[in-house]
Amino acid sequence: MRYDVVIVGGGLAGLSAAVQLGRYNHKVLVIDSDNGRSNFCLRYQNLIGWKNGVSGPELRQAGKEQAEKVGVEFVKGKAVTAKAYGAEEFVIETDAAERFEGRRLLLATGVMDRLPPLEGLVPCLGISIYVCPDCDGYELSGRRAIVMGSGNPGAHMADILTYWTPDLVYVNHEEKEIAPELMDKLRQKGVEIMEEPIRRLIIRDEQLQGIVLESGKEIEGGKAFVAFGGNEVRSGLAAQLGVTLHGNRHIEADPRTKMTNIRHVWAAGDVLAHSEQASIAMGDGCQAAIWIHKSLIEKDGSKALRPLEAAAEQGIELEECRNAGMQECRNVGMQECRNVGM
Repeated sequence: MRYDVVIVGGGLAGLSAAVQLGRYNHKVLVIDSDNGRSNFCLRYQNLIGWKNGVSGPELRQAGKEQAEKVGVEFVKGKAVTAKAYGAEEFVIETDAAERFEGRRLLLATGVMDRLPPLEGLVPCLGISIYVCPDCDGYELSGRRAIVMGSGNPGAHMADILTYWTPDLVYVNHEEKEIAPELMDKLRQKGVEIMEEPIRRLIIRDEQLQGIVLESGKEIEGGKAFVAFGGNEVRSGLAAQLGVTLHGNRHIEADPRTKMTNIRHVWAAGDVLAHSEQASIAMGDGCQAAIWIHKSLIEKDGSKALRPLEAAAEQGIELEECRNAGMQECRNVGMQECRNVGM
């Protein structure tokens, strides 16, 4: 079956796009492995409207139900290959040998954190163990906390977290080398540094109480951050299609439209190069969906979705829209702006 849009990834970015595209009455398919970051975060606490926090699984289920109400279809599976046959035919195959075709493709494949195989860690994610200081550094405010990490990535995390609390212990679980200047910086800020693996976590009622080191030493701490580096950026499908990647393997896309260098292939969410926030991922998905919709209704040959390319071809610098009403757009090659915030 051929869809208007195939979305790979059913996390917050993919679901946001699916809802928006479904409300445009496009035929949309979401392929989701059900194994993303948002599956494991049990509490987002910095999203407006959720004053007591909301879990990733809860958001995902609500988003899926909302998308299904507007006709979006879902397939559970891992997309393993992506091929383009011309500008409007993309074929995605899953690990179950299922084959799906779409006129447009949105990659919302995300990032997966590298976590140590410590029993009890995953059930605490978002509750008492965190990965993102911008999201959850606030939860440490004035409390004793532990950073479980590896070498420089963990040391950098500990340095960042001194903004919220001076009572930090950094446990270099993998005993990797720490840059001397970074080590000195942590010591100057009063961070205790332990060069020893963690044997187990101390957890009661799904709340972290502390850790036990390999030597048997116990370290008390009700909050912890994980920072091991080497997170998996899931941009493999993008690479198969020839999409431009940054050096860190995040996808490069137009900051305004979210379209990649490959025409009619978009990207949204953490797989893009940005601050990896849930709210930003949702916004990315919605923004990409708006421009995908525009591409589906534009006349053949329109440059509406490639303002940067059009400008480069014609040697004319892009300009901003004239007025807040968005009735007229001066961007080269663009047609009438259809209620899109420029």
